[in-house]
Amino acid sequence: MIWIETIVYAGFMIAVDFGSELRVAREKTNALWLGLREEQLTLPFLPIVNPILWEAGHVAWFQEYWVLRRLHGRTALMESCDRLYDSAAVEHRTRWSLPLPDRQGTRDYMQRTLDDVLDVAERVPAQPYFFLLSLFHEDMHGEAMMYTRQTVGLPEPEIAPERLIAAMPGPDIRFPGGEVTVGSGRNEPFIFDNEKWAHAVTLAGFRISNAPVSNAEMLEFVEAGSYEDARHWTHEGWSWRLEADAHHPLYWRRRALHEWELRRFDRWLPLPLSDPVVHVNAYEAEAFCGWAGRRLPSEIEWEAAARPAGGKPGFALPNVGLVWEWTTSRFLPYEAFSADPYKEYSEPWFATPHRVLRGGSWATPARMMRPSFRNFYQPHRRDIYAGFRTASTV
Repeated sequence: MIWIETIVYAGFMIAVDFGSELRVAREKTNALWLGLREEQLTLPFLPIVNPILWEAGHVAWFQEYWVLRRLHGRTALMESCDRLYDSAAVEHRTRWSLPLPDRQGTRDYMQRTLDDVLDVAERVPAQPYFFLLSLFHEDMHGEAMMYTRQTVGLPEPEIAPERLIAAMPGPDIRFPGGEVTVGSGRNEPFIFDNEKWAHAVTLAGFRISNAPVSNAEMLEFVEAGSYEDARHWTHEGWSWRLEADAHHPLYWRRRALHEWELRRFDRWLPLPLSDPVVHVNAYEAEAFCGWAGRRLPSEIEWEAAARPAGGKPGFALPNVGLVWEWTTSRFLPYEAFSADPYKEYSEPWFATPHRVLRGGSWATPARMMRPSFRNFYQPHRRDIYAGFRTASTV
């Protein structure tokens, strides 16, 4: 019998069948790469994605390392696995030239790892931390493999989206200001270390939009010539725009006057005007806000607006989970931060220009989405499923 434990997570009392959750995550991972042809698995070097075959093996290695080796003291299943798959030690560019196992060898390694993890899951472990760590890590890489398939124009995987991406717009939500609690408490069975710890912050009043900015709204910005108007852009953003020669969001193209298309994986489709704009970076988001007389929310404002009253589960902010949402905030530690056993997750990135995103995208599993979750990417990244909502000061 697979270990099942009732835990409180993201405000929910849930019975966690770790074996079932891990199997479902692995089925999704396999659906993202096993059906690709050999030439589709062989990608040119790109600084923003991983080789697909490496990423599949890395997911299994991470699970093996933390659950089997760190938690249960087992030996490595493959002699060379650390030299191949340890992302903290293997430079990004090097991943394209490693002597990786072939398709079948990678699949076998992934299956052996999962089988052994399910075997130990039949015994009650000391804590759920390492199981949840490996599960959420696989979730993250599953979404990253979706980015990769979109980036290089591979076919859309046969995976149902986690949620619909159409938004329901409405009036601004007003936050009156005052003291709010952000971050995560010590009663959670698992948090990422950058959420440590829950603390009080005093905010001035603000308004935040009911939904992320739509393609229709972004199209107005584009057709007003605002990509070519430096007045709307920050200095850093304008420098990026010139260097990237960007004139519209990524994966858009003009079909005719006022008619636009959007590339979704390997297909060009009419631009869905009611959907949230996606694949825009923080600079594009800030430029839109400058043009619209608005601003991006800070991550603290976003979390304050998203937290339901009385500690209830879910989100108080409507239309969350359609696109990751950029904020103005740099990715920095909270005052009480301390690194968890997986030290490479947060601490190495605090001194970099990474920006915080909140919420989740249509490809993010619901189990990962909490008001306190802090995603982070460099502000120039456009490949991720990121959009934004706007705010204003009361």
